[in-house]
Amino acid sequence: MLLELTPDELLSTTRSVRKRLDLSRPVEREVLEECLRLAQQAPTASYSENWHFVVVTDADKRAALGELWRGVAYSYLGRGGERSGQMSRVGDAVVHLAEHIHEVPVHVIPCVEGRMEGKPNALVASKFGSIVPAAWSFMLAARSRGLGSAWTTFHLMHEREAAELLGIPYDDVTQVALIPVAYSVGTDFKPGKRKPLDSMVHWDTW
Repeated sequence: MLLELTPDELLSTTRSVRKRLDLSRPVEREVLEECLRLAQQAPTASYSENWHFVVVTDADKRAALGELWRGVAYSYLGRGGERSGQMSRVGDAVVHLAEHIHEVPVHVIPCVEGRMEGKPNALVASKFGSIVPAAWSFMLAARSRGLGSAWTTFHLMHEREAAELLGIPYDDVTQVALIPVAYSVGTDFKPGKRKPLDSMVHWDTW
């Protein structure tokens, strides 16, 4: 069922959902496939469609991925020192997700063909320019169907181990994220607080 959201509401309320993921409710395969079909409509560099999505629902594989993710998350949080305000809330949410990520019913890993280590920036930008818009389209489509998600990259510190676990050909395919996906507890997300527009927009010169 689609939520009644305008395009602007959808774009401004698709949050990183960590604490409000429903860990007990399964996500139907057909709903995920709807979101993935919409992801396929995203722009792709040179019309290459060189993207892949590994959808992980197997409990043992989610548990193994969770162990990889959790170790890096705790190390990251330990380096962060004292946090206040919004960053403190984000830290609390990351801890919550770390404790429960193996329980999140779906892990989606967007991938792109090729490896980018040592490649020119133009090629790297082109590769990411194919997969990131498709992954974001997936996340928007998920939000519109009452699902929550978050873009995470902790497991990439152990990308090779994750590739072996999931049968991803590491030498030929790059993982770019791990997106936990579940129905959200409530759908009343608000726009996030952001810096003033003039702090990030540069007209004609930096």
